[in-house]
Amino acid sequence: MLIPCPYCGPRDSSEFTYSGDATVTRPDAANTTIEDWSDYIYQRTNPVGVHQDYWHHVQGCRLLLKVTRNTLTHEVSGAEIVGPWQNALKSQSQSGAVNSQNKDGAA
Repeated sequence: MLIPCPYCGPRDSSEFTYSGDATVTRPDAANTTIEDWSDYIYQRTNPVGVHQDYWHHVQGCRLLLKVTRNTLTHEVSGAEIVGPWQNALKSQSQSGAVNSQNKDGAA
């Protein structure tokens, strides 16, 4: 299965670690019962068809991605960066600061 990393390009799934269901919302700690926490942690569905998961690119750019894939065919239809890096990489690419070398070529 190839995962299209927005930063590194298409990569084999062996470079990634599965990090969980991206469709589950974490309960508010201040207003949640123990039963709700238990359901959040242990009760999961096993969806069939298009689904979103979190994948961590541990052997690449180390970014956390939200991957959309079909759970029957494992066909991946997209991936996006999530977390604070999402906005940082957008602003970096817009400002042209992708290459951090100075005029002398030193990093």
